[in-house]
Amino acid sequence: MSRINFNYIKNKYKKTKEKSLIVYFILRFLVILCMSAAILRKEWNSAFLCILSLLLFTIPTIIEDKLNIELPTVLESIIYLFIFSAEILGEINNFYIMIPHWDTVLHTLNGFLAAGIGFSLIDLLNKNSKGLNLSPFFVAVVAFCFSMTIGVLWEFFEYSADYYVKLDMQKDKIITNINTVMLDPKNSNKVIRINDVTKTEIFTNDNSIIVEDGYLDVGLNDTMKDLLVNFIGATCFSLFGYLYILNRDKYKFVRHFIPSKRK
Repeated sequence: MSRINFNYIKNKYKKTKEKSLIVYFILRFLVILCMSAAILRKEWNSAFLCILSLLLFTIPTIIEDKLNIELPTVLESIIYLFIFSAEILGEINNFYIMIPHWDTVLHTLNGFLAAGIGFSLIDLLNKNSKGLNLSPFFVAVVAFCFSMTIGVLWEFFEYSADYYVKLDMQKDKIITNINTVMLDPKNSNKVIRINDVTKTEIFTNDNSIIVEDGYLDVGLNDTMKDLLVNFIGATCFSLFGYLYILNRDKYKFVRHFIPSKRK
């Protein structure tokens, strides 16, 4: 197994700072500040997320070194901002709850970026392999499928974290209408429709909990919404990628979102 080229990482880090010093300095400073505050408050879970974020910040450069590719400055900056928005703002500062659609925006962006990465992989193969000439439509479809696969794997991760670690990554939602065959007394697979649910009560061995304004859906709607917006992001980039292959000069802005082979 080849070793990581730490000299390249060091030089790349210096180069990155020169290009967008303010962005990277502020992000790293804020993460370290947040981690210090979490340690002082003995909030070890938040401190762990800060350490995880700092480690995630190193992944783009390591990937560049290991795969011999270059990440465009725009793409690299968005990746850092995405990590910060998801872990520090979303989880630690509770933006997922306080700001409507925060999670939706991030999942849409994830679909877009993942499609860009999938597109670059197949496009590089297409351009650098003799005797291989894949159609623009095929490249776009592969980019779309790559993004959706990443989205599905992430939902698997969220479900596993909720089931095994007892978290709530698949955020619950209050709904007022239920369609189910479970309440059919004859077990005849007849759909029972319950509309305008105003209140439900959950009984445990110790007490009961009242859910106001409806019924508590435990993650299904959140998962499907995340996959839908991932689909939208993936579709948008795949369309731009398709047009980019047809006319690379006219749609050259796409280059800001796809890795390229290191020269």
